[in-house]
Amino acid sequence: MEALQLRYRELSLSAQTVYAELADQVQSQEVQTSLATLSGAFHKRRLKGREYWYFGYRDLDSAGRMIYIGPDTERVQTLVRRFKEQKHAGTVVPQANAAIALGCESTLPKHFKLIKRLADYGLFRAGGILVGTHAFLAYGNMLGVHWSDGGRTLDVDFAHAGNNVSLALPLDLQINVHSALESLEMGLLPITQFGGKTGAQYRNPQDPELRLDFLTSMHRGDTLVVVPRLNIALEPLKFMEFSLEGTVQGCVLSRDGACTVNLPAPERFAVHKIIVYGERPVAQRTKSTKDLLQAAALFSYFIKTGRWHEALAAWSDAANRGPGWRKRLTQGRTALVQLAPELASIPEV
Repeated sequence: MEALQLRYRELSLSAQTVYAELADQVQSQEVQTSLATLSGAFHKRRLKGREYWYFGYRDLDSAGRMIYIGPDTERVQTLVRRFKEQKHAGTVVPQANAAIALGCESTLPKHFKLIKRLADYGLFRAGGILVGTHAFLAYGNMLGVHWSDGGRTLDVDFAHAGNNVSLALPLDLQINVHSALESLEMGLLPITQFGGKTGAQYRNPQDPELRLDFLTSMHRGDTLVVVPRLNIALEPLKFMEFSLEGTVQGCVLSRDGACTVNLPAPERFAVHKIIVYGERPVAQRTKSTKDLLQAAALFSYFIKTGRWHEALAAWSDAANRGPGWRKRLTQGRTALVQLAPELASIPEV
């Protein structure tokens, strides 16, 4: 195996500390805001072998409701324990700016505005997941590194399991994604499909840096998946389900603040990039290269930090899903090793 080329630099201990404190403060503040007027209790639920925290309460009609808090991690456990002791926190803008000044990655203001508004409307509590390059950038802050390449993007991509209750977290929250985007008054227009139905993409004709896509896993047929409780349509993509399992939480930063988002597990994100490499048409070869750069950066991180077993477990999971999956893994691995020869130890399938 060739000498490992580090595709990142470690953030200082100060930057990592400030980010960790900011992420805790943001999530605590968001939970306090969501639950301030509710009377209920915290509960854990097991889903697909993992445990998650929810806040259960009854609405004015005495119907039982559940609000998603997060996966059963030490950080979320601490948040639950301290909930009754904490008061609503003030602005997190100073802490966000301090983290950025120390080297943490920030999000373009217009992109952060979109992500924050959808977070405020409850998209992530309703099972929404931030995917694409913004997820990759969020991993850097979460893992305590700054990526060397693969971080430029014009898109903001979100995913959701749609009506697939076997993948979606068991929530009954209803939100209006379309109204959230309209309220921003940023010129975002839904792309209309040939059949006249509103599509899963939003664009600003006057600003190429404002592009949103809402994605979900493939189902029978390739028609859009309409989710009434989100008031949005989702575009089905092959192999998307791999990124929707075992999500984690991270924090997106901007000089205007910060917000908590759901993210694919980073090891699954990396393997998914290898799988979809060959799915992109030739016209999107630049994006294909970016897929490989992001996968290479994450793989190099897992190797260097002694967490390679996590990436291998995700790789094995994908390889065991059938011949179509193995074919894409083989194709993507070949291209990855050409780009990053030091990763030749990734097993063949």
